[in-house]
Amino acid sequence: MAAKVSWSTLKKVPNVKSVNDLSGATICIQSGTTSEINLADYFKAKKIDYTPVVFASHEEGEAVFTAGRCDAYTTDESLLYVSRLTSPSPDDYVVLPEIISKKPLAPGVRQGDDKWFDIVKWTYYALVNAEEAGVTQANVDEMKNSNNPDLRRLLGTEPETKIGTDLGLTNDWVVNIIKATGNYGEIFDRNLGSSSPLKIKRCLNALWTDGSLQYGMPIC
Repeated sequence: MAAKVSWSTLKKVPNVKSVNDLSGATICIQSGTTSEINLADYFKAKKIDYTPVVFASHEEGEAVFTAGRCDAYTTDESLLYVSRLTSPSPDDYVVLPEIISKKPLAPGVRQGDDKWFDIVKWTYYALVNAEEAGVTQANVDEMKNSNNPDLRRLLGTEPETKIGTDLGLTNDWVVNIIKATGNYGEIFDRNLGSSSPLKIKRCLNALWTDGSLQYGMPIC
């Protein structure tokens, strides 16, 4: 489960390092979204004046923003990074650091498909637990020889662990996933983080051991 955050991005302007420096700014926003409410609430709480420029779609707001009509643009973090990357001059834009809201983004499955839902849910937990335990795509076979009971249960080498078969899978299901994709951190880094074109920081998506939100249910 990834944390959904609304940030603000703007063309680089001297002395603007924070959302709190946007007093008097015009800000592009998509109408009818939680981002619109979050923006209003944040600026009201901070007693910062701004002028909203509201559009019906993200694409319209993005186009107007990159054309220079707005000083800043606010939407979900992932969309901001994609917008910056696909703009005509990505280096002219910056994502400001403040988190002005947080909501979960998570995998979705068809309603009523409980078996698939269980597999998806426990796969997420396993990926996060693997990262916390230091199990990676490169060392997963080596880690199967661990004497740590929690790790042995995670990797299906503890005989009494039957979560894999309970899910309709083999007991080495986590090993197979890690071999194919890596752990949660490796997946994030490759698709969204420092090894991807987006370069999104983990922030609230980091592990609880790093003072953030991510943790997995134990594999028993």
